[in-house]
Amino acid sequence: MDGIIVIRKEKGYTSHDVVAKLRGILSMKKIGHTGTLDPEAEGVLPVALGKGTRLVDMLTDKEKTYEAVLRLGVVTDTQDMTGTVLEEYPVHVTEEQIQDTVNGFLGEQMQVPPMYSALKVNGKKLYELAREGKTVERKARPVFFYGIEIQKIALPLIKLTVTCSKGTYIRTLCNDIGEALGCGGCMESLVRTKVGRYTLEEAYTLAQVEEIRDQGKISHLVIPVEQVLGEYPRLMCTQAGDRLLQNGNPLIQELVNENVKEGWVRMYGSTGNFAGIYQWDQGKQRYFPVKMFI
Repeated sequence: MDGIIVIRKEKGYTSHDVVAKLRGILSMKKIGHTGTLDPEAEGVLPVALGKGTRLVDMLTDKEKTYEAVLRLGVVTDTQDMTGTVLEEYPVHVTEEQIQDTVNGFLGEQMQVPPMYSALKVNGKKLYELAREGKTVERKARPVFFYGIEIQKIALPLIKLTVTCSKGTYIRTLCNDIGEALGCGGCMESLVRTKVGRYTLEEAYTLAQVEEIRDQGKISHLVIPVEQVLGEYPRLMCTQAGDRLLQNGNPLIQELVNENVKEGWVRMYGSTGNFAGIYQWDQGKQRYFPVKMFI
């Protein structure tokens, strides 16, 4: 049970709810999710189990793809349709204006996180402050939009497919596009369709996980740590290097049977047991551990 399960989060659940329910379904405590989804959003949520929890930061860093519906003409305090409507405007924009405005958000952008978010300021979550009627200054953060494609325009609704970096708020993108068009906007709905290489087609609902558990086939859903990291080259140390590897120590080239000096590698012992992720340090002329899974 060390690895990840790709969950299809349903509406009404927080990411924390998913983890809590999985702990009960799988009867294990060491579980963590890899990136928050709003309660009303649905879609791909990789969940790490056991030693797989050491993968959480690595998976959180992966780019993500969403299908979002933007509603023009409405501004809310939460930047989506669950919030209180603050302003409403008539929508008189052309498809060409919409396309030009959307294109302007491609690439690196500085995005101000919404007040209704789980980010903390002075130890308190922003949404808790927002519910108290407080607004605090938030620093803009760099995010990156690899692609924003307009799938359909049926004003006041626009369907978008967005591929972006970690830490991006699609609600805020919708708000900002509406503001740039001069008529305001907010997010109508959101589905996360991809996290890294994991897609909605291979995701399971909590009910499906429970059903598969009852069939005694839960191991079929768990993607092992080694497979999750399969994109990185596989190196083996010599028998003389086994003890160093077991203790998470650096390895000189003479103790490794392959020569890969760029990026991360999966390091194995001489008997083929996976140990962890290593990376070559040119200055120190050694492979150093990045993250161990022993």
